[in-house]
Amino acid sequence: MVIGLLKIELYLDGNRSLKGKRQIVKSLIGKIHSRFGNISISEVESLDFWQKATIGISFVSNETPYVNSVLDKVLSFINSTGLVQITDQELEIMHF
Repeated sequence: MVIGLLKIELYLDGNRSLKGKRQIVKSLIGKIHSRFGNISISEVESLDFWQKATIGISFVSNETPYVNSVLDKVLSFINSTGLVQITDQELEIMHF
């Protein structure tokens, strides 16, 4: 079993409130979930900052290249939405 973990820090340019941040993050998470249905995703840090969000994504499969490919596609998709800017990312692949 191969588990891929991806932590992404996002910057929300032009956002002025926590309510606006939550709308953007919820919309982004929904879009990612609808496109990549078999991943787990949640906002995990920076909950009280209105221009910063951190999301965690996990994906499980039996092949390392496939896990890496799916998580790379998620990153590309986030960049293509134009809703946020990725400021940092951490990828970890674990084998069990």
